[in-house]
Amino acid sequence: MGAQWKQAGREANAQKKGQVVVKLVREIMVAAKLGGPDPDLNARLAAAVEKAKKASVYRDTIERAIKKGAGLDDEKVVYELITYEGFAPHKVPVIVECLTDNRNRTAPEIRKLFQAGSLGQPGSVGFFFNHVGVVEATHTDSARDPEADAIEAGAQEIEPFETDENPAGLKGARFITEIKDLDAVSKALKASGWNILAAEIRYLAKNATALSEAQGKEVADFLNALDDHDDVHRVYAAMK
Repeated sequence: MGAQWKQAGREANAQKKGQVVVKLVREIMVAAKLGGPDPDLNARLAAAVEKAKKASVYRDTIERAIKKGAGLDDEKVVYELITYEGFAPHKVPVIVECLTDNRNRTAPEIRKLFQAGSLGQPGSVGFFFNHVGVVEATHTDSARDPEADAIEAGAQEIEPFETDENPAGLKGARFITEIKDLDAVSKALKASGWNILAAEIRYLAKNATALSEAQGKEVADFLNALDDHDDVHRVYAAMK
């Protein structure tokens, strides 16, 4: 269904843990820069902070990231979002979002990683995806009607949502919104008792490319190599 690419079955190590922390902290800074330092008023920041806490990021580190992102200290966030489009092996459409403080460093490194596939021009694969707001949330009331809450909040679509963060007994749902409505929908759902796990702008694939097991492994290796790059924030692929 074209959800954000997730790594699976890879052994954790100290280097990988450090990369995860760097990316989580970077997301906190960008969220605070865009929406302000108060998690109660900034759904994207609240979700980013919650993810960081679950990854055991130190509280002081989180607080420094919020202050830096919101411009409350002497340091200013200089990260910019750069999007790359292209194809993984076997013509699987891929969109890569990078948060970088030096595009002259990032660009050639991403080009090199795309040698196993093919890097396209901006807009070359964007039409394979819908660019939307996504809110993932759980509710303690198992009888809750997420469709009614979606309509009330102004979401466009709703999907089932299951994750390790959604244990038995919690109602889970993924709400799809217009990008401009993401913050308002997040706040409305929170007011209705939903626990917001993610409130992000994502690319969702319109159709997924079917692959054999061997082809799937080759594409997975390509996507994992991209995701391992320090400046890569998110990787989206249209594959089953």
